[in-house]
Order: sequence, then structure tokens, then C-alpha cells
Amino acid sequence: MAKLLYSATMSLDGFIAGPGGDMSWLTEYLGPNPALDAHVADIGALLVGNRTFGGDDPNRGTDKEGAYEGAWTGPQFVLTHRPPAEPVAGVTFVTDLDQGLRAAQDAAGDKYVSILGASVAHQCLDAGVLDEILVCIAPVLLGDGTRLFDRPGGANVKLERISLTHAPLATNVWFRVL
Repeated sequence: MAKLLYSATMSLDGFIAGPGGDMSWLTEYLGPNPALDAHVADIGALLVGNRTFGGDDPNRGTDKEGAYEGAWTGPQFVLTHRPPAEPVAGVTFVTDLDQGLRAAQDAAGDKYVSILGASVAHQCLDAGVLDEILVCIAPVLLGDGTRLFDRPGGANVKLERISLTHAPLATNVWFRVL
């Protein structure tokens, strides 16, 4: 069965998006990242939050638009309470987490389901189904925005580091959720 992996680029102070979901800060930290680039082939499906799906792509309008700087293609499942009236090519909209998880894991086979979006990752963590977390830490302090995990009053979650690698513009830390 597919493993669930939450991956995101984060500022050193813990934000994956700036105020209002602004992703423009990310542009100068994108670039060659051998560990992440090699991982793209291991992804079988995406489970994406609606805000992330409809949000600010720092590569919009370029050949690197889309997930993993445009390097990934495949089935995408968007978790939303308000599916659009018109279908979106290559995207399946799901209305609850269990339905989205089943569909994405079936589509991914023995590859990863990559979780994109803080809210979906939080829901997966709370449901006890998140397997791994890959964080690319960018050398910047944003000061405000959307946190990687925002769990006020939440319980401790133990992690085991799987790997630590360095790229020209980020440091990658990969964890297993215990």
C-alpha cells in the first residue's frame, strides 16, 4: 500500500506560505535539489488541499508550473467541501479525507501519495495515517503566514530522522512519523 508523505518547503521560522497564502517568497529558493528531484519518480498520486490547489504557484505561467516545479504528472485528488461545478482535467475532487485517502492510495499503488497543503497534512496526522514528512528548509525568515504544522494545544508527535541532505538553496530533512 502507498505511504503518505507530507512534503513542503518551509522558512526557517516554520512557514510554508507567507501572509494570505503568498508563495512568491519561494521563487528564489527553487532550483536544483537532487534529493527532491530523485524523489519525484517515487510519487504515484497527490492528495491536495483546496487552498493549495487553487493557490499561488510561484512558477505560474512558466514551464515549471505545477507540483514539484512541473516535474510530476499523474492523478491528483483535491480535498474540498466545495467541488467546482465544471470538471478539471486530471483532477478528482473528493469531499472527505477517508474517500480521498482511499482513492489516492489506490491510484499510487506501491508509490507515495504526496500530501500537499498544511490542512490536509494536519488532518492526516490527527487521523494517525501520515507516514513520513519531508521538509526542505529555505534560509529565510518570513515572520508570518501558514505554518508547516499549527497544532495549538496538540499532543507531541515523535519523529525519526530518515535522512538529512543539502541542496544549493535548501536543507532537506526527511522524517518517519512514529
